[in-house]
Amino acid sequence: MGKHSFFFKNYVTHLILIVCAFAVAGGVFHYQMSNYALASKQAELRTTVQSLAEQTRLMLGTDSEIIQQIYMISIGTVAKEDAITVYVTDPNGSIQVIAGPDGLATTAPDYRLSQEVVQQVHRTGSYAEVGRLGMMDDNSSYTVGTGVTGPDNQLSAMVFVYTKDAAAADMVRHSTQTLMLILLITLAVALILSFILSQHMTRPLKVIAGAAKEFAAGNFEVRVPEDNHCYEIDELAVSFNNMARDLNQLEELTRGFISNVSHEFKTPMTTIGGFVDGMIDGTIPAGQRDKYLHIIAEESRRLSRMVGRMLDAAKIQSGELILNPAPFDFSEMTTQILLSFEQKIEKKQLEVNCEMDDRLIVMGDRDHLYRAVYNLVDNAVKFINPNGCLRLRAHPDGKFCTFSIRNTGAGISAEDLPHVFDRFYKADRSRSMDKTGAGLGLYIVKNIINLHGGEISVSSNGGATEFEFTLPLAPQQLPGSKQ
Repeated sequence: MGKHSFFFKNYVTHLILIVCAFAVAGGVFHYQMSNYALASKQAELRTTVQSLAEQTRLMLGTDSEIIQQIYMISIGTVAKEDAITVYVTDPNGSIQVIAGPDGLATTAPDYRLSQEVVQQVHRTGSYAEVGRLGMMDDNSSYTVGTGVTGPDNQLSAMVFVYTKDAAAADMVRHSTQTLMLILLITLAVALILSFILSQHMTRPLKVIAGAAKEFAAGNFEVRVPEDNHCYEIDELAVSFNNMARDLNQLEELTRGFISNVSHEFKTPMTTIGGFVDGMIDGTIPAGQRDKYLHIIAEESRRLSRMVGRMLDAAKIQSGELILNPAPFDFSEMTTQILLSFEQKIEKKQLEVNCEMDDRLIVMGDRDHLYRAVYNLVDNAVKFINPNGCLRLRAHPDGKFCTFSIRNTGAGISAEDLPHVFDRFYKADRSRSMDKTGAGLGLYIVKNIINLHGGEISVSSNGGATEFEFTLPLAPQQLPGSKQ
C-alpha cells in the first residue's frame, strides 16, 4: 500500500480534514468558554466597582474625617467579603488607597499605575483586562476599573477591582479537557471508520485493476461486480464489463476470421496448385486443359476478391478509403451486376423482378458502389432457396435514390440480425448456408454506403430478407433541376 496509492491519498485526506475540523471545534469551544467566564466575572466586578466608585464620589465631595474613615472601613469590608483587591487612585494613576482580601484598607501614595491603564480610563471611562493592571498574570486573574467624576464632570479619581478566581479558570480548563477527551475518542472512532470506508471504496478499484491484468494476460472472460453502492464506480464497472464483452467478442471474431481466411485461401490455392501440377505432369490431358484453366481463372478471381475485401476493410478501419464521387447511372450499373449472375440465377431457376427507373443518376464512387451492390446481390443469390424470388427496386425519393434487394429463403434469425454489419461476424455455420467467407462483405457494404452519406438497413421475417439503402442523387437528377 504505497504512498501514491488511491487508498493512501484518500485516507490521508480524510485524516487531515477530520483533525482540522476537531482542532477548530476545540479551539472555538475553548474561546467561547473563556469569553463566557470572563464576561460573567467582569459583569460581577463591574457591579462592585460601580458601587465603590459612587462611595468614592461621595467621599471626595466632603472634608469630614468621619466620612473618610467610614469610607475606608466600607472599602475594606467589601474587599474582604468579595475576596478582592481594591485600588483607588488620583487622576494621574497614583494609588491613594489599597484594600485587600484581608479587609484592611491603607493608603499607598508611593505607587503609580502604568500610563497605558491611566490613558484608557481617561479615554473610555472604564477598564477591563485578564491580568493585574497591565502586569503579567495567569488566566485566573481579572481586573475591572472605572473613572470617578467630580461636580465639574472632570475625572477626579479612578477605582479598580482585582481578583483571582481559580474556580472559573478551573471550570474552563476542566470543560476544555473534557471536550478534548471526547474529541480524541471521537477522532479515533472517525479515523477507524474512515479507514474501513476507504478500504471499502478502493476495493472495487482493486478488483477492476486485477481484471485489467487478466485482460492483459489474454483472459477476457473475467467480469467485475456492478453493484458497489457507488454510482461512479458502478458506471465504471458497467463500462469495464461492456469493454470486456466487446474485447471477448472481437477476440472470438478475430480467431474466426483467421480460421475463415486460412480456409478460404487454402481451398482455391490447393485447387490452382493441383490443376497446374496435373497439367505439368500430364495427368490432365491436353484436350481438357481449357476446362481446368477456366477453373483456375475463376479461383484466381475468387482470391482477388478476397484480397480486395480485406484491403477495403483495412482501409475503412484506418479511415484511408478514398472516394472519387461523380455522377453515374445507378440503374445501368445494377443491371450489369445482375447480368453477371445470369448462370447462377438460371441454375437455381429463380424468379427475378427488377423495378428500377431508367437513368437513375446518383453521385458517388462507381467502383466502390459496384462492389457494395455486387456483395448484396451475391449474398441474395447465395442464400435464396431454389425456385425462389429475387426482387430489386431502385427509385428516387426526395434528394436520395432508394435501392432495395429482397430474396426468399430461410432468412436471418432475430439473434443474428443486429450483428450482420459487424466486422468478421458470421451466423452460426451449423445453420448457415454460407460455409465460407470471412464476414467482411456486409461490413464493407455498410461503410461504403455511410461514406456516401446514405443509410442501410436490413429486415427479415424468417421467410424473406430485404436490404435497403439510400444514395444521394446527382444535382441534375434532383426535382426541379434542368436536365
